Amino acid sequence: MARVDMKMLKARVARSKELKSSAEAFIDTRIPEFNREIFNIIGRGVTEDARLKPAIEDNRDFNLTMMRAEPGKGSSQHDHPTIECFVALTGKWAITLGDDGEEQIVLEPFDVFSVPPGVMRGVKNISDAPACILAILGGTDPGRATWSPSINKRAKELGLGVNAAGDLVALK
Repeated sequence: MARVDMKMLKARVARSKELKSSAEAFIDTRIPEFNREIFNIIGRGVTEDARLKPAIEDNRDFNLTMMRAEPGKGSSQHDHPTIECFVALTGKWAITLGDDGEEQIVLEPFDVFSVPPGVMRGVKNISDAPACILAILGGTDPGRATWSPSINKRAKELGLGVNAAGDLVALK
């Protein structure tokens, strides 16, 4: 029987109290209604903030990210080239669907929703208190988020853009 490498296994533990977050993980986070905190737990996912390192780097086949948002806040409409699954941890979340968020599915704690590629989606905390939701993205490289043209325009007005590598950059 093989000996267990505890040093290696301990590096695969993400302690909640030790997680680092970013309030500028995506192009839309400077827009007031989309202010939120992002925690990369396993892998970088589609995060656009190159400074936000994951707690567990080995992300073979999936990435795990947690979002914490105040009431009425969340992410704007976007798409990914891979499946994205949402798991509500606390509070109540509206997953808005369609180019303009014209449809929605509401998740309560431990509800799960899987969004296929090609479907624009946003996430909004519809609770009366701060809440957390997990996002699981398929693939070792889940690609980059595609934002709606209106979000790209508003972000540019606030001085943010994304470079060719998919990282946030300050615009001049």
